[in-house]
Amino acid sequence: MRKLFVTLIATLLGHFTLQAQGYQIAVKLKNFTGGKFFLAHYMGRSTYLADSAEVSPTGDAILKGKEKLLPGIYLLVLPGKEKYVETLIDKQQFFSVTLDSADLINKTVYKGSPDNDLFLSYNKFLFQQEALSRNIQQQLQAAHSAADTAKVLPLQKELGRKIQDFRSNFIVQHPGTILSTIFLAMKEPEVPQQPAGADSTFAYRYFKSHYWDEVDLESDRLVRTPILEGKLKKYFTQLVMPSPDSIIVDCDALIARTRKSKETFKFVLWWLTYNYESSPYMGMDAVFVHLVEKYYVPGDAFWLTNEQLNKIVDRAYALAPNLIGKQAAPLEFKDSASNMLSLYKTQSKYTVLVFWDPTCGHCKTELPRLDSAFKASWKSKGVTMVAVKTEGTREEWLQFIKDHDLRDWVHGSDPQSATNYRRLYDVYSTPMIYLLDDKKKIVAKKLGVEQLQEFLDRNTAKNAAASR
Repeated sequence: MRKLFVTLIATLLGHFTLQAQGYQIAVKLKNFTGGKFFLAHYMGRSTYLADSAEVSPTGDAILKGKEKLLPGIYLLVLPGKEKYVETLIDKQQFFSVTLDSADLINKTVYKGSPDNDLFLSYNKFLFQQEALSRNIQQQLQAAHSAADTAKVLPLQKELGRKIQDFRSNFIVQHPGTILSTIFLAMKEPEVPQQPAGADSTFAYRYFKSHYWDEVDLESDRLVRTPILEGKLKKYFTQLVMPSPDSIIVDCDALIARTRKSKETFKFVLWWLTYNYESSPYMGMDAVFVHLVEKYYVPGDAFWLTNEQLNKIVDRAYALAPNLIGKQAAPLEFKDSASNMLSLYKTQSKYTVLVFWDPTCGHCKTELPRLDSAFKASWKSKGVTMVAVKTEGTREEWLQFIKDHDLRDWVHGSDPQSATNYRRLYDVYSTPMIYLLDDKKKIVAKKLGVEQLQEFLDRNTAKNAAASR
């Protein structure tokens, strides 16, 4: 199933708040007498087209618009799209640039753009370090022992120090510039010496609590750079505890810091919502539901149309009833003899509830594997297998059960969807697997055989230890 937020990226890009003064970038290209010149911008780590212009026979191109561009890092892309130059856009949006494809570092010249003069000096500095960087990488690749690697590490450390010193000095010398904002955001907290009596988590707690200190979340300057998305990804994958409750707390705290910038608020909320709506990890849909209920339902997602908003809200409401920890919805169905059965009347320590289709290729592979694990291990742990047919004919259903000897399972179907199981259990693909406890509370879902085995083994061991 395609995720909702993939389809909404165009909306995110197309409705930024723009100012009315316009922009104009006059480009002079050496070695070009035609073709199309492009202006692109970052959105997170991806790039998108912002403007284009035809190159005249004299090598000139004019990029202009009636509304100002959002600040950030843009790409001046030469005809053929094989070469480009990164350029800064901030308050000064009327300037010119001369580009020579033979040397885009040393022969690029800006006029009327102090920000880009500074950016160019940084890029020239990096270019000067490139030979040393290549040499370090070659030595690391050629290293045959730990001792060889150890000899190179001081050189690598020294290169990193030189680059960081350049950035730190730049911040002091040019405060308030967009490049200083970018350099500050790239910095990471320096953990002080651990105080006497502090526990072993001091370094982690300090680093996490100061992670956003130097990141400008109150202006629009970082939205169209790769920096903000990189910071978000590291924070939520490496620093935030991987449980929905912890993630929700950190999401809300971070979003609160973006409220002074509509564009930063928009990007951060979008990134978090998409990230957790599409997460492959079990239970993360609780974060998605929380974000929708707290920010989308009240109308904070101002950039969405009513139709787009309704799709997101509907998706969250479809997930809400079957989050981990929720009570499973009542489910009644007919067995193969057309007798009525009830999920809640099927008593067992654990219930593996499987929605499946006898014509589904993945089901044909997974159900026999589930049955093997059930017979070998799960049955002795007090597991009952409950399987509900979603598609296929009655004949296909019964034949599959017979062919694979699934007689120890509880089988049922709801051909008229009287229980509305598709919505209540979010059955958009098959097989869809839930693990329920003895009170029919959802303890796990969307697991494979191996994950179910690990979960059941872990819970069995935990319960055994608790009963001693």
